Amino acid sequence: MEENNNRESLMERNSKLYRSQSHAYDELKSFRSYLRWMCVDQSSMATSCLSWAMFVLLGLVVPAVSHFVLACSSCDSRHGRPYDGVVQLSLSSVATLSFVCLSRFVRKYGLRRFLFFDKLWDESETVRSGYTNQLNSSLKLLLIFVLPCFVAECAYKIWWYASGASQIPFLGNVVLSDTVACILELCSWLYRTIVIFLVCVLFHLICHLQILRLQDFARVFQVESDVGSVLSEHLRIRRHLRIISHRYRGFVLCSLILITGSQFASLLITTKAHAVVDIYRAGELALCSITLVTGLLIILRSATKITHKAQAVTSLAAKWHICATLDTVDATEGEIPRFDSGQVFPVVGTDGESDGDGAGDEDEDELDNTKLIPAYAHNTISFQKRQALVTYFENNRAGITVYGFTLDRSTLHSIFGVELALVLWLLGKTVGIS
Repeated sequence: MEENNNRESLMERNSKLYRSQSHAYDELKSFRSYLRWMCVDQSSMATSCLSWAMFVLLGLVVPAVSHFVLACSSCDSRHGRPYDGVVQLSLSSVATLSFVCLSRFVRKYGLRRFLFFDKLWDESETVRSGYTNQLNSSLKLLLIFVLPCFVAECAYKIWWYASGASQIPFLGNVVLSDTVACILELCSWLYRTIVIFLVCVLFHLICHLQILRLQDFARVFQVESDVGSVLSEHLRIRRHLRIISHRYRGFVLCSLILITGSQFASLLITTKAHAVVDIYRAGELALCSITLVTGLLIILRSATKITHKAQAVTSLAAKWHICATLDTVDATEGEIPRFDSGQVFPVVGTDGESDGDGAGDEDEDELDNTKLIPAYAHNTISFQKRQALVTYFENNRAGITVYGFTLDRSTLHSIFGVELALVLWLLGKTVGIS
């Protein structure tokens, strides 16, 4: 009997330590089917082998063969591909980084745990429904970014092969060889682009969950909440933000380095003395740059937005503190508090404008909104507790970090300033701009 009890307790302990598994009929069913169709699902040994085989074929072999075997040295000026090496190397390097990171995330944490679906059981219904809707629209968001680039790439490749640039009959027939080569190149471009944007969209999805949680957390200042519960919830949010930062910090930093290096290489080869830049030669290079920079902007914008929302909680807590303090002072001095509106002074915007002037209508100011700060006539939270809570918020600002550096607006301004200085220096060394 004792052995059975010990065995049951050990099984319960192991089940708690074991990572959350995805089951077949849940919110991730359609998303998991999409991963299988794109051959990036690694939930089993068979699918993992297939995923790595497709990555090696479409991410490495096809671009290498396209660059070294299908190079057209005898083509005319329109069909020459002088920038193909930079295009293939840039896409393949960023796609390799994205694929390795995605494989590591799914293999180590599992899809449900990686997307924080195992933490939704203790969230409000608003957060759960909002996050599920965002997951369903993530595939549409992925198509919005991938489809225009793929259409432009299809138009270029079909024109390049149809105009007779390639004359390598490796299948015995020129037309059949060109058709197969064109399809393989298009599949390789589509695969690498989807892998790149998939990791970026997943990061955007996870950040959107934390934004929903912050918006839900801001409602604690609308009611008379206990300071301990507010502090506990904020600590939980900060912990999840640290988890996201720890998981994605390597990917964000390496993406920034690779994409920046790709842009500098593109700038260097297009500003040579005898370089010819037109839509036929440099069109694919421009399309590659747009794809990579768009993916980087998705990551940086998502990180900056969630950092801005997290830091706006400090301003919200300060307004809540002063409203409650003024209301308590008025009640102590014998003034009649206003129970109908629950506020001690008229609602004004952040710049002193009236409520009808449209202040605070922007999406970025949803948390920092004075219309959501009520005060209570019979406030039971002491001044010392409220002051301690505001001090805690001021000294414990949450956000997405990369090895200790917070990804906020000032960090983006610094990155932009450094890269602009390097671009101007490179232009000064090549074309004489000073």
